[in-house]
Amino acid sequence: MSKAFEEINLGLGDAIKHANGEKSNAVVHEPETIDVRAIRNKTGMSQQRFCATFGISLGTLRHWEQGLRSPRGPARVLLKVVDNDPKAVIRVVNG
Repeated sequence: MSKAFEEINLGLGDAIKHANGEKSNAVVHEPETIDVRAIRNKTGMSQQRFCATFGISLGTLRHWEQGLRSPRGPARVLLKVVDNDPKAVIRVVNG
């Protein structure tokens, strides 16, 4: 069999072991948690204003702040940028 097949087969075996809770060579990457409420508080904005400024639905923000959901993809990136320099982001958004 080809080397590629052997590597894929080994990876699949590791994935199955990991899924079954067995010891494997699988590497698990857990994204860091984001404290959305702390980020919003850093801006000094109410939930409504934060949502209006950054284009986030109020329901989504509330779910994030209550820990019922976690931001993913571009939302994670936006929140990390806001956390790093909220004044600059607000200045750019308000253009």
